[in-house]
Amino acid sequence: MSKICQITGKKAMIGCNVSHSKRRTKRHFDVNLFTKKFYYVEQDCWISLSISASGLRVINKIGLDAALNQAVTKGYCDWKSIKVIG
Repeated sequence: MSKICQITGKKAMIGCNVSHSKRRTKRHFDVNLFTKKFYYVEQDCWISLSISASGLRVINKIGLDAALNQAVTKGYCDWKSIKVIG
């Protein structure tokens, strides 16, 4: 599974480590990503999402159903990629 948030679409960025002598080397800025289970009331089932911390804030703010619909319309995930637990 790739390191992309299913709600916000955030993924790893590439930047530079800058030393004291201003020498630059490439590095990765990874996303604060974790898997979390949610109870999806509209479908009466549990789902598992790979989300970032900011994605969790979006779900708390607008609700799970609205966040999933927004993510599908923006193309961050599709309904097939959402894992249904039971």
